[in-house]
Amino acid sequence: MAVKPGSLFAQGAVNTFESKRPPLAERHFTSAAVEEMIKKVKDGLATSNPEMGWLFENCFPNTLDTTVDHSTVNGRPDTYVITGDIDAMWLRDSSAQVWPYLSLMKNDKPLQQLIAGVINRQTKCILLDPYANAFYKDGKKESKWKKTDITDMKPGIHERKWEIDSLCYPIRLAYHYWKETGDTAPFDANWKQAIKLTVQTFKEQQRKDGLGPYTFQRETAWATDGVPISGYGYPVKPVGLIASIFRPSDDATVFSFLIPSNYFAVVSLKQAAEMVSKISKDAALANECSSLSIEVSNALKKYAEVVHPTIGKVLAFEVNGYGSHLIMDDANIPSLLSLPYLGAMDVKDPLYQNTRRLLLSLENPFFFKGKAGEGIGGPHCGLDMIWPMSIVMRAKTSQDVNEIKACLKMLQTTHGGTGFMHESFHKNDAGNFTRKWFAWANTIFGELIMNLYLTKPHLLKI
Repeated sequence: MAVKPGSLFAQGAVNTFESKRPPLAERHFTSAAVEEMIKKVKDGLATSNPEMGWLFENCFPNTLDTTVDHSTVNGRPDTYVITGDIDAMWLRDSSAQVWPYLSLMKNDKPLQQLIAGVINRQTKCILLDPYANAFYKDGKKESKWKKTDITDMKPGIHERKWEIDSLCYPIRLAYHYWKETGDTAPFDANWKQAIKLTVQTFKEQQRKDGLGPYTFQRETAWATDGVPISGYGYPVKPVGLIASIFRPSDDATVFSFLIPSNYFAVVSLKQAAEMVSKISKDAALANECSSLSIEVSNALKKYAEVVHPTIGKVLAFEVNGYGSHLIMDDANIPSLLSLPYLGAMDVKDPLYQNTRRLLLSLENPFFFKGKAGEGIGGPHCGLDMIWPMSIVMRAKTSQDVNEIKACLKMLQTTHGGTGFMHESFHKNDAGNFTRKWFAWANTIFGELIMNLYLTKPHLLKI
């Protein structure tokens, strides 16, 4: 099989494009629609870019192949989704891991039921504790963090880091599932109660009536796992924004008003309002969702925009309402870079474009550029470690054909010979990476390739 000059395979790392998927009998779930898409993309790239077709084959089904546990509980679909090498279900990751399959459900009823099961499972998780970010399948299991974390840890919870996006992602998944299928079966009284808890939690974390019920401290030497001021974080002024003690990276915020996550909340609350109005017929709850969305949106207009000394007007990453702000971005989504992807901002918005210019430059302290590639990382993996997820998001928010091609080339040459995406890789050495099995990175890469193949296939012939 011909290999592109300069590719990892041309350098002798491997000499064939053998599938890295588990044997068929060992796969957790097989979707006819997903398999058909894999064949279509592989066949389409067989001569122009077989390596990219091979990467798609390995990565796109990775969530289904290795991380889902699908069953029926009390007559309803139930799907537990682990992140990969950690046996726990994050509300964020589980939503993002199955997200790219939504468009394929219409041709695959079992796949639709699997995703309905994710929604049902997430509802159970939120009802258990809306402040937790990760859960176990076994509701009686106790976390290892119970020994070190000073917070209200219940059985069934893996980790209790409060992150706004943990409650936004399930709404995003539910909303688009509903739009794709018209199915309202997952959206029962329990689901509506989870929406009520979401609104309640958001309001508590606006900090208008005190600091709220949530605190978190951990006995650790890892600074980004610690929360100052008795576990409440540094003070914020109650201006209408929602406090998030942790980022989507599971790292603690510096200033608790995390701007990308507040933008995500605005979108999610609008979607929740539409759903509870049309499905649950609850006008009061719908109005509560809409009013809160408007309030947060207005606060963002007033407090999120700052002036960078050389770039000009940009969005801050975090603020505190008192005038302090943090300029940076983190690879994890929601990020500032990802706002158009989440439907939170028009990609052509001058403010977004100016912010994007800052984020993809050395003015962002977590933008790294080296021999292997360039992209955004974050404190979670440390300096000089680039997250493939940020390269995917750069491509998905780009209007420049050459930029998209450059991102695809980086993704194709930085998998370290494994055939999979990773959490991060060193800017000068793609073989130095973190997390060999990280399903979210694999699936979002697959999402990018599928979407480009269906809309701009010529870009994949790099």
